[in-house]
Amino acid sequence: MLRNRWRQFSARLRHERDPERTGRLTGIFVATAAGAPMHSLECTQALVDQGLADDRYALGRGFWRLTDGCQVTLILAENLQAIERQHGLPLGAGQHRRNLVISGLVGVELRHRQLRIGEALLAWHRLRPPCGYLDRVSGSGMAKALGRHGGHCLRVREGGLIQVGDRVTLV
Repeated sequence: MLRNRWRQFSARLRHERDPERTGRLTGIFVATAAGAPMHSLECTQALVDQGLADDRYALGRGFWRLTDGCQVTLILAENLQAIERQHGLPLGAGQHRRNLVISGLVGVELRHRQLRIGEALLAWHRLRPPCGYLDRVSGSGMAKALGRHGGHCLRVREGGLIQVGDRVTLV
């Protein structure tokens, strides 16, 4: 608990000193339907108020689309690496079921902010905790392993092309 508060405090300090802090988009994943395997892409279109082109939520085929769906989900690469080390779960092929993987930023920095990724502008909406459905689709123990690092929900405010390697800038 103390360690987490220290991380949040130090992230705020870093941001105050360097408001132009940036990260990198390291992965893009979509699935065409609820429960379908995630596919890695090099680039995709972010669609205003819909999500990512060819993803289940933009297509209206997401499992939680009517009750708790997110236009775009995001997770931090550093969290995935720590989870892989601690739990021995493979996460590199999208088993986390999140659309975007970014590195170089801290989760607390994203809250209540907008992010520019490539041509798109995305707004932080809320945290995306893992659920039991994740275990059914990606394997037993996945939801527990992701725990409080389940990711973030974003809304697409300005559409455009996003590509792996794009800079992620807090706005």
